[in-house]
Amino acid sequence: MAGRLLAISDLHVGYPENRAYADALAPADPADWLIVAGDVGEVFGDVGFVLASLTRRFAKVIWTPGNHELWTLPSDPVALRGVARYAALVKTCQRFGVLTPEDDFPVWDGPGGPVTVAPLFTLYDYSFRPDSPVTSAPAAAAPGAAGQAADPVAVVLAAIDQAVPADTTPADTRLADGGQAGGRQAAVAAARQAGISPADEGRLHADPYPSVAAWCRDRVAVSERRLAAVDGPVVLVSHWPLLRAPVAALRRQAFAPWCGTTLTAGWHRRHGVLAAVYGHLHIPRTTHIDGVRFEEVSVGYPREWRRRGTAPPPPRVILGD
Repeated sequence: MAGRLLAISDLHVGYPENRAYADALAPADPADWLIVAGDVGEVFGDVGFVLASLTRRFAKVIWTPGNHELWTLPSDPVALRGVARYAALVKTCQRFGVLTPEDDFPVWDGPGGPVTVAPLFTLYDYSFRPDSPVTSAPAAAAPGAAGQAADPVAVVLAAIDQAVPADTTPADTRLADGGQAGGRQAAVAAARQAGISPADEGRLHADPYPSVAAWCRDRVAVSERRLAAVDGPVVLVSHWPLLRAPVAALRRQAFAPWCGTTLTAGWHRRHGVLAAVYGHLHIPRTTHIDGVRFEEVSVGYPREWRRRGTAPPPPRVILGD
């Protein structure tokens, strides 16, 4: 197997320039895999359409959610919240062959392999203290029979089905609340004092969990159990950085509590990690911590990538030439 293991995140396709960039993403080799580490967009249909389209171009697409996919906006026809929204996103991905944190971890057998690729969904719990060291969706279909409104998820799936034909190629020929309430209150107060309003508050809901921190704790526990069963080298993929150190690069440290959890701080040392891929910070770069390569693969907003060049950054090569 030839090809490369590529990674990108924070496509934010609600911006026309970013949507055009996402629509033009293409492999250099038919065997290329693409990791999409969250924040494709905010509108359910946009997220599903972009990911489904990428599966028609790349040999394998691996996705893990960011905070923006989990937002529930008044303008989105899919009004699901919290766990139900995440489950519907996973269902949409699985329908089109996109691998998610709920699927078996794939093994990259190309150059540098075999290596397990582990997409993780961990969220944040406000434990990264600010003072710590260190385009629109496809058109909706008509209402259902007897005047009843159609299921919005079904409407989106049907629209994507029509726009992105099913791949008929045979498969074998395809290349935590508990004490965190105070943490949230302190984080929000500090953010307001700094003059910022974290957009997740009021948009990202944790239903049926009592808080995002409680949902985070559960997701961390699930991820730890799955990683414990991995044998051999692994590439960790998450939207949020797995430790506090990368967050030190943020110009406005009041955003830090929304950037991860200290519960994942030792994972890069315990699991035979070749590389840790993340996004969220919109500071694309390569760093090394404890001898492990950390790759932030964000595209970011147009105003951000234009400061760095004339075009969005290309997908980062994680393995392969």
